[in-house]
Amino acid sequence: MIPPPSRELRARRIDDGIGRDQVETLAEETAVALVYNGQPHAVMMATPADLDDFALGFSLTEAIVAVPEELAVVDRLVTAHGISLQMHIPQARFDALEQRGRSLTGRTGCGLCGTDRLEAAIRPVRPVPRSGLDPTRLAPYFAALQEQQPLNLRTGAVHAAAVVDADGELHVREDIGRHNAIDKAVGAARRAGATPVALLVTSRASYEVVHKAAEAGIGLVAAISAPTALAVRLADEADMVLVGFARGSRCTIYAGR
Repeated sequence: MIPPPSRELRARRIDDGIGRDQVETLAEETAVALVYNGQPHAVMMATPADLDDFALGFSLTEAIVAVPEELAVVDRLVTAHGISLQMHIPQARFDALEQRGRSLTGRTGCGLCGTDRLEAAIRPVRPVPRSGLDPTRLAPYFAALQEQQPLNLRTGAVHAAAVVDADGELHVREDIGRHNAIDKAVGAARRAGATPVALLVTSRASYEVVHKAAEAGIGLVAAISAPTALAVRLADEADMVLVGFARGSRCTIYAGR
């Protein structure tokens, strides 16, 4: 059985030198192996929830498959060491994956951990269509995102990501790793048959955040914190709108102005 995404533990809280025992709710962290056609490809430390969304989203944002129909989750194996997601992809996709020579071990969903060549670390990005959303009018979407984070409300320890689709609907997912949350949100949107147009994240906008969005065909990325300089350069290359410090009525547009 897949473990729950949170667990209650007893702890001792100290306030102004006065201690009391209480029950704390903590986010669970589990090793999740992504296995394609019987071949292990990546192991990520992740929240054990929405794993089918994670499998599809990771496969799309890492360009392992191009469309959801190319991926089938055939089994979910739970062991004492973690969870193994057994997936099947077309042989041509598997052959291309093997040629990458890439084996990932990520502590919190890092997409570069395990890359064996510097040339493979910074990958080219494809141009994306503009989202059509006004980057100065994202406050209602972020407000809705904040309201749809039940795990973080209980634990205070997870990131969230929301994919805004072409109909203006939000697909929100949470995870201890911001990249995992993105993969889950992308997977949730695509499993629902929706077209992603924007990505909102409760973190900084790193290179990997922008790259995953571009692979998903997303034209606008907005983060509550700052982007990195590399993320801005990549967004410019993809003709993507990149917004940082999106908090209430405030935002800074770094790319796609």
